[in-house]
Amino acid sequence: MKQLILVRHAKSDWGNPGLDDFDRPLNERGKKDAPVMAQRLVDKKVTIDAFIASPAKRAAKTAKFFAEAFKTKKDDIMFKEKLYLAEPATFFAVIANADDKLNSIAIFSHNYGITDFANMLTDVQIDNIPTCGVFALKADCSSWGDFKEAKKEFWFFDYPKAAGQD
Repeated sequence: MKQLILVRHAKSDWGNPGLDDFDRPLNERGKKDAPVMAQRLVDKKVTIDAFIASPAKRAAKTAKFFAEAFKTKKDDIMFKEKLYLAEPATFFAVIANADDKLNSIAIFSHNYGITDFANMLTDVQIDNIPTCGVFALKADCSSWGDFKEAKKEFWFFDYPKAAGQD
């Protein structure tokens, strides 16, 4: 059994309209939400063996907050260029190439791709994974290469405002 945790990056800062989209940082709310959401996963006793992220500034910083909560070195985060604004097929490719020794991976990416991908995996449909939202599932396979065709089971969905955060 493999576990996949999909995390949309936390809220980004739109204060500098001339800044390239790839370089947009987190805003203050994003910097507050990411550690809170990471701690919720720690509190649920979720394990994460690997952190795989888009290298875009907002996704990378979100992944770093989660890695810190899980006492993982930030240098251990795997950055994959193709996760920046990825389509569902890209997510499948990244997952298929994950090391089979890893039982639980977290992928940090962007909308609309991350929501579209999540909606392909189980019967649970989400209109929109909000910023710093987490969609998790379990897949009945022993190899990540078999993930696409494996039977998948919804595990949980959480996001910052689900617990009444502002």
